Amino acid sequence: MASATFTVQEDTALTNSHITLNVAQTASLRSQLKSQRGILNANNIEQLCKEFNVSVDSLLQGLVPLASEFSVAPVSHFHVGAIVKALDDQQQVNFYFGANVEFDHQALSLVVHAEQSAINNAWLNGAKKILKIAISDAPCGYCRQFMNELADAKEFDILLPSQHFKLAELLPHSFGPTDLGNEFSLFNPKPQFAVFDDEQIEETFAGFALNAYVPYSQNFSAVKVSTFDNGDFYGSYAENAAYSPSLSPLQSALSQFFLAGLSFDKETVKGITLLETKGHENQAGVSKAVLSGFTDLPELKIISAALK
Repeated sequence: MASATFTVQEDTALTNSHITLNVAQTASLRSQLKSQRGILNANNIEQLCKEFNVSVDSLLQGLVPLASEFSVAPVSHFHVGAIVKALDDQQQVNFYFGANVEFDHQALSLVVHAEQSAINNAWLNGAKKILKIAISDAPCGYCRQFMNELADAKEFDILLPSQHFKLAELLPHSFGPTDLGNEFSLFNPKPQFAVFDDEQIEETFAGFALNAYVPYSQNFSAVKVSTFDNGDFYGSYAENAAYSPSLSPLQSALSQFFLAGLSFDKETVKGITLLETKGHENQAGVSKAVLSGFTDLPELKIISAALK
């Protein structure tokens, strides 16, 4: 599998109808995005708007091609980028990047779509309200359904290169959480007060599992990918009323991993652990299927723990 690195992009500049950067500026921004794992915070955005003399939304749309560079697409070779503009818990605007991730020699249903990746990035990193999502290409029906699970589904704007939409325009007569009697949604989950009945589970890891959005299966689940030199990457399970567009915890973690521009190989990855809720486990099979497409990786460690 190709890695999400920028080797072939080093000598290119970012120029489009929204923004113009020279080669050095583009390279610097690529490096910043890798080190910040695909996030630009409010201060970053303010500085870039001043430096390039653009509005926040022009910057948002102008940087979408950079989001596409994080794409890992060995099957389709179709590189899609997306950026979520969202408010954090301080009501400050951040940008959360995302790109599609595919797995060679695996079922196509296991891929991560760019919109999922960007939304996942925002969700895992504490965003509270999505305002807009800028995408390099029109969202497919799968992504429209995934976005319909969001608390702000009826409010946020979808920005394409030359068109703007509300989700209702792209997904009329939709099926969503309320159709299954679920009054909660992604970014507005049911309050969680339980903890795992296993004191050996790392607190951060347990937190990502307990923050999973799992109203349909109740499998509070997360994945931790440990690296030798680049820290840990976590992913949480995010379900969908239509079931199929659900994002597994491994997909969630790998999307975060690739946003750091790393190669998913034995030289980088130290360990991979899946945590599931005892009695509700459903992620081991899909996790093993995804990982089977890679060689010489550490064996998947699975923890099943009860809630109390």
